[in-house]
Amino acid sequence: MRAIDPNELTERDNYKFLIGSIIPRPIALITSMSEDGVVNAAPFSFFNIVSSNPPMISVSIQRKQGKMKDTARNIKGNQQFVVHIVDTNNVEKVNGTAANLAPEESEVEKVGLTLVDSTTIRVPGIKEAKVRIECELETALELGGDGESKGCDLIIGKVTHYHIEESIYEDGRIDPIGLAAISRLAGNDYAKIGKQFTIERPL
Repeated sequence: MRAIDPNELTERDNYKFLIGSIIPRPIALITSMSEDGVVNAAPFSFFNIVSSNPPMISVSIQRKQGKMKDTARNIKGNQQFVVHIVDTNNVEKVNGTAANLAPEESEVEKVGLTLVDSTTIRVPGIKEAKVRIECELETALELGGDGESKGCDLIIGKVTHYHIEESIYEDGRIDPIGLAAISRLAGNDYAKIGKQFTIERPL
């Protein structure tokens, strides 16, 4: 087995090893709002559950040459955001939201997604998502990097409301096949949910 010291690698090489090894990764399409009311949308695969009591989720937003991305800046500014689960029906448009636009431009308008009002926060969600989760900022941490140039913004949000499409909801559970969530691999590659199997956990 090859042994590699991450301290001897470039940031890009470390990135490639991580996204190639830690797969599949769920994708969060996040909407946030600027001070001027512009709704930003962007996908992030450094994303997961933090806690169920209270319900909290995390997303790590990587910086580019130490510069904070619009999503992180917006969330820190108004303390609100919406997480959407990316699925087979919307993945093409979601991929389009990854384009580098100016802060005053909306990715939602560019790719033709539809905004819908949230219930507990001012930031709207995306109608085309089968699951959307309204969040308020719990904690934001600046991590990594060298000296004052940080590498990422770790955002932890507390869930304030769920919206789940009726067709995939039954008795408090979500149908994974109906959700048809897409996961992120490396490069330009994605994956669908494949064959499922069950293993009972030990008592």
